Amino acid sequence: MYQRILVPIDGSATSTLALQEVSKLAKQHSSQVELVYVMADIHLMDANSYINYDEMKESLERTARKILAEAQTLMQQAGVAVEVKLLEAGGERIAGVILEEARRWSAELIVIGTHGRSGFSRVLFGSVAEGMVRMAHIPVLLIRGDKSQLREKERAT
Repeated sequence: MYQRILVPIDGSATSTLALQEVSKLAKQHSSQVELVYVMADIHLMDANSYINYDEMKESLERTARKILAEAQTLMQQAGVAVEVKLLEAGGERIAGVILEEARRWSAELIVIGTHGRSGFSRVLFGSVAEGMVRMAHIPVLLIRGDKSQLREKERAT
């Protein structure tokens, strides 16, 4: 079965559901897991604003590291061998950054939570999961939660 599983996370309820599914898979097959968080680029319209981009980036990085640490703890508590990695998009599409990391790390499976947006909201927000499915060189397991279950999880956080 899959010995190296890559899991992109973003701190959302669907990410948590993906982690739960991966912990079951990894324990059954003694798999290694790498959790990745991709920091998107910061683009704001007003270049003359009083926004301190360095502070904003530091804040985003602190949040990303906290999300990774919490997910790492959950996986370790479940008895899963886990690594974490913070990546920066660097002008690239997030799906492409994740897939490049999957190649570098020799992942055999990617497990990602999906929000299941459709119609206009999917066009507006895009879909990292959809981009990965279209471009992936390895299997991608999409974890989509029940909408009522997701609302409950998001209220709890």
